[in-house]
Amino acid sequence: MCIRDRRRVHGDQIWAACKALEQLSAFANFSQSLEQDPLPWKKWYGEEKAEFADLPRSFKELSKFHRLLLLRAMRPDRCPSALFAFVSEFMGERFVEQRPFNIEETYEESSSVTPIFFVLFPGVDPTPEVERIAGQNGKFISDGKFVNISMGQGQEETARKAIFNAAKVGDWIMLQNVHLMEKWLKLFERYLEQVAEDAHPDFRCFISSEPPPLPLMKIIPESILQNCVKVANEAPQDLKANLRRAYSKFNQGMITKSSKPNDFKSILFALCVFHSLVLGRRKFGSQGWSRIYNFNDGDLTICADVLHNYLEKYEQVPYDDLRYIYGEIMYGGHITDNWDRRTCNTYLRVLVRPELQANMAFFPGFRSPDPVKFDYAVYAKYIEEKLPIESPIVFGMSPNAEIGYLTTMCDTIFRTIIEVQGGSSGGGASKKDEGVMTLINDFKTRLPKSYHILDITGRIKEKTPYVVVCLQECERMNTLLSEIDRSLEELKLGLLGALNITDAMEGLSRALSLNRVPDNWEKYAYFSKKALSAWFTDLIERTIQLHEWTKEMVMPKSLCISYLFNPMSFLTAIMQTTARSKELPLDNMTLQTDVTGYKGPEDIQTYAEQGFFIHGLFLEGAAWEIGANGNDGFLIDQKLKDLHPKLPVVNVIAVPADKKKTAGQYQCPVYVTSARGPTYVFTANLSMESEDMDSAKWILSGCALLMSDD
Repeated sequence: MCIRDRRRVHGDQIWAACKALEQLSAFANFSQSLEQDPLPWKKWYGEEKAEFADLPRSFKELSKFHRLLLLRAMRPDRCPSALFAFVSEFMGERFVEQRPFNIEETYEESSSVTPIFFVLFPGVDPTPEVERIAGQNGKFISDGKFVNISMGQGQEETARKAIFNAAKVGDWIMLQNVHLMEKWLKLFERYLEQVAEDAHPDFRCFISSEPPPLPLMKIIPESILQNCVKVANEAPQDLKANLRRAYSKFNQGMITKSSKPNDFKSILFALCVFHSLVLGRRKFGSQGWSRIYNFNDGDLTICADVLHNYLEKYEQVPYDDLRYIYGEIMYGGHITDNWDRRTCNTYLRVLVRPELQANMAFFPGFRSPDPVKFDYAVYAKYIEEKLPIESPIVFGMSPNAEIGYLTTMCDTIFRTIIEVQGGSSGGGASKKDEGVMTLINDFKTRLPKSYHILDITGRIKEKTPYVVVCLQECERMNTLLSEIDRSLEELKLGLLGALNITDAMEGLSRALSLNRVPDNWEKYAYFSKKALSAWFTDLIERTIQLHEWTKEMVMPKSLCISYLFNPMSFLTAIMQTTARSKELPLDNMTLQTDVTGYKGPEDIQTYAEQGFFIHGLFLEGAAWEIGANGNDGFLIDQKLKDLHPKLPVVNVIAVPADKKKTAGQYQCPVYVTSARGPTYVFTANLSMESEDMDSAKWILSGCALLMSDD
């Protein structure tokens, strides 16, 4: 795909980044080169490892640093790899390779006023190491000089007393799982400040917490993190390391103990494969799991105990019972999202089944060994020698999933760099203010006008459910536009010296300069992962649709549902309208989505016979094949690098629950953004290639519909 095609498909994001590079002398006439020499750039852009590929002749001599900038603009998915190589070459291997965790070295960095903070990861428990270093310093649980408290409801007062007592007499304390005590953490923050004033020199405090379940969530107060030595001793997350570690939790003795050793061996190995896949799937972000789940080795070992007990109890292997216990209780006990639960259960359905002893394929290139010929040691050797190279396909996902998570990793790296760097001062601050003022004037000029609700109400002939939705959208848009206008004007006056600069103004100024949506705008807006410039353009497009809708209070023939604050309200209106017209109970109605052959709303000439046409949806984890000769379309695999292909216009209709199409239908979750989780809207049904096709393929690929391509 040439760059001009990229510009058309992805809006101005990549093109704007390329134009920004021209401010550097090394990229003089860069956009001109892209336009005049599209073939060499197309070849470079399509390289699997663009960071090592030759650039077009006119930019072949770019320095390695400037190549990083080019990758950041055009191939952000390759930026992490390029950064790894750059840091390794110019700073040394020690800055890119994780050193083995050494509790003695970490202890030397701590003090009575500097706690040690452990970030908890699956398969890694810091407690034994802390107990060991405590023993070396004469602090034992048995003599009360080392206090280990697992935090939870009712432990607040116990922890408070233990903290102050330990600080007074020089004992050690470890507070585990403090993420469970979010409200108490503000008090804990104050306790640490108080004891730091006169703590005994021998006092040490150790803290452990799981990372937040969502990427942008912050649980631990910032001052605690700033004052601690932070330890992130994450175990290797590649598939082979996970599978090797999982299988090492067992031994030949456990196999010998079973009265059905062949069944035990084959199912145990499948369990280890399952455990490794659910751990490794985390790296694909919200497409892998919509929330962060800390599956651990204890889940696996308890599942093995359950397997042994059930094999001893029943003559036939109770596969259904085992899958239920594993998927709904053991691993499912961690899961809070029903779509993630479906993914977990699908892995079990695919991996734990009677065909295990018939050389069944776990995934391409890796089969279940014959348990008759394999003992524990041979299974372990099989992992080392036969496991294929890790790829998204191993997890049942599209190759694009890797591009997506690498791009997200790149964005996270640079967002973190911006967050930790210091602010400007002196002349730099003045120049920054000039840039912010330019943005303020630009946004105020382009900001759409608010809607006159009374005028709109006067044009209403009948207050249908659709009209109610329209009015609600206008009111919410007015609130957002008013807040944007107020805050921009306030900041403008502050920069001009007419008002004192407040914290809110500082936050707005920083957000504008970093191209981020300000917090006070987000408060009144909708879910979005877009940068500020793209977000503002999207805001204008939303108001255009709303303006057309309210001008004569006539519904568009197809509505861009992605442009609504509350898309579910419009879908509910479809059900209400249908229920009233057909005199059906609303409680028994459900939504059915029929994907049409219309590629876009411009192809539609009339209103839908039933329900309503909607557009503005994107697929993740799959693509769509439009049916030929009037046949229905169906889900297909994505093309490489096309992460979020557009879905054709959809006809949403309301039907009684027992009349909804189910044969050959994939139940597809619809989210507002690729963050998934809390942005869930409703469940669509998408046709698969045939009525007897198993939906497992699309479940494991993380197939979902998004209302924004981010």
